Amino acid sequence: MFLKRFQLGLIHVAVAMTLVPINSTLNRVMIKELAISATLVAILASLPYLFAPIQVIIGSYSDRHPIFGLRRTPYIFAGLLLCVLGVAVSPQVAFLMGKHLSLGILAGLLAFGAWGMGYNLSSVSYLSLASEISGEEGRGKTIATMWFMMIVSIIATAIGLSRLVDPYTPGALIRAFGYVAASALTLGLLGLIKLEPRSSGTARLSPHSEAFTVTEMTSTITANPVAKVFFIYLLLLLAAILGQDVLLEPFGAEAFGMTVTQTTRITSIWGTFVLIAIIIAGLLERRVAKRTLAQAGNIGALLGFVVILVSGMLASKDVFYTGVTLLGLGTGLSTVANLSLMFDLTVPGMVGLYIGAWGFSNALSRLTGSILGGVVRDGVAQFTGSALTGYLVVFGIEALMLLIASIMLAQIDVSAFRKQAHEPPLIEKAALAAE
Repeated sequence: MFLKRFQLGLIHVAVAMTLVPINSTLNRVMIKELAISATLVAILASLPYLFAPIQVIIGSYSDRHPIFGLRRTPYIFAGLLLCVLGVAVSPQVAFLMGKHLSLGILAGLLAFGAWGMGYNLSSVSYLSLASEISGEEGRGKTIATMWFMMIVSIIATAIGLSRLVDPYTPGALIRAFGYVAASALTLGLLGLIKLEPRSSGTARLSPHSEAFTVTEMTSTITANPVAKVFFIYLLLLLAAILGQDVLLEPFGAEAFGMTVTQTTRITSIWGTFVLIAIIIAGLLERRVAKRTLAQAGNIGALLGFVVILVSGMLASKDVFYTGVTLLGLGTGLSTVANLSLMFDLTVPGMVGLYIGAWGFSNALSRLTGSILGGVVRDGVAQFTGSALTGYLVVFGIEALMLLIASIMLAQIDVSAFRKQAHEPPLIEKAALAAE
């Protein structure tokens, strides 16, 4: 089983690697060096999340329609190719945008769109596969392994990028992105080899599987009070924690005058403490309740945003790094605990639908956080004449969102979810009573 977990981790690593250069390096170059609107950058970087509804369709469709006896592998492979293509061409698109904005935006929609479609196609498929291969007892270990490997890869990628773009030149940036794309493709293909057991050719449809649409997913989630709260909780939590991806590096440049190399290293610092927190969460998993771990992570991330906000007011780089450290620790604890909760909040025979729904909430939260951050940053900067003030207002809003999410966590009960999920709808109860 360790080999299977390791292979799942390689796929997770491959997809995550394509996010790093765009969210930690290219966004800073576009906003600071190319003076492109933070709102426009946020919209382009959020295209993966605009396509989030397809996760439900893909998850449900792949539940029911194997390709050559494989229900997840073909979709993971197609998604990986799109991710790699998108990240490879994104620097050229950014430079084109700096010279010819309208043409660059059109090219950006195609490039970032391919990356976004690939992200959704692959992520829902490998998370569903992880859930199926691991079983209920092994999900915690699988999550810890996948996210441990992902964070190591994020740290390594960020360090590698910071060296490849030092000194920064457009050519160095393009070459660095090409190396990342090639590495991601190689690791992803290694992860896919003989990972998924081939099903019988005659077993085309799972006896418990049904075709689900986005509307049906919405009905399923809203009909279950716990699922509805969890969906909104994830939306707020992840919008806050992950919405800073587009702005943290440009904030470092604006507030402290950091170079491209220095701001790229912020991701490796953040990732190191995420990794430490994931190890701690793995050790505490059987000793501490998931909700307790999740709450500790949420509060840690909240404090991180508060400290980052204070660092901008004090113009203190040391305080800023303290905030990044707290944000990393909080993100790591929160990630492991909340993903474990996510896998618990599924129903056999409907794994694709529920994973798709939680993936949809994840993607929608990133979209909300990124665009909200970009719009608020630009709006406040325009109103006050200070770009720094714009960043500080965004971090304050994200801290408030985390506070609300922490309060909502108390209402999430896995036992109540499962009881409600297995009960027939009210209409069916009435029909049975009538009979």
